[in-house]
Amino acid sequence: MAFKPALDDGVYLRDSVQTAAKILVVGHFAVGKTTFIGTMSEIPPLRTEEVMTRAGEGIDDLKGTTGKTTTTVAMDFGRLTLSEKLVLYLFGTPGQQRFVQVWEDMTRGALGALVLVDPNRLQESFPVMDLVEHYGIPYAIAVNRFDTTSGHTDEEIREALDLLPETPLVTCDARDQRSSANALIDLVRYLQSRLN
Repeated sequence: MAFKPALDDGVYLRDSVQTAAKILVVGHFAVGKTTFIGTMSEIPPLRTEEVMTRAGEGIDDLKGTTGKTTTTVAMDFGRLTLSEKLVLYLFGTPGQQRFVQVWEDMTRGALGALVLVDPNRLQESFPVMDLVEHYGIPYAIAVNRFDTTSGHTDEEIREALDLLPETPLVTCDARDQRSSANALIDLVRYLQSRLN
């Protein structure tokens, strides 16, 4: 499945687009939100990444984040046209607790959220899940498999995150367009099922 820009010569939407849906891509620090949006966006993504400094050493926990040198300080933004009539606007939230105040504004008008989780750092997903549920945003879980070392099954992840049976749980690699697209498709189908 290959996605192409809405227009080959630029970043403008087709006149036929009738519906734009705001989707949040959320998750804990260094789970792959920026990478996911960069992989899926048909336009050059907006990124607000800054180099991490010594000032953040006691604040940002870098365990399990090999080679992480930058962090999102406001948001990421991308766009994906699903059909001639439907476009998704993807908003990535910062993952650190100190940026929680950004969430309230970003949740306004959001149709749903794709929650990225790292199966090797599940406990870091709990505050994110609390926020998504606090704001009443329907969501799907995308387990971002950076590698194959996690021994957790989908059932164990579902139980650890205390998910309802109907909450979609999919596996993806944020660097891979096909698996990332499948995660978004599962979220969109879930959101559509809630409207019917």
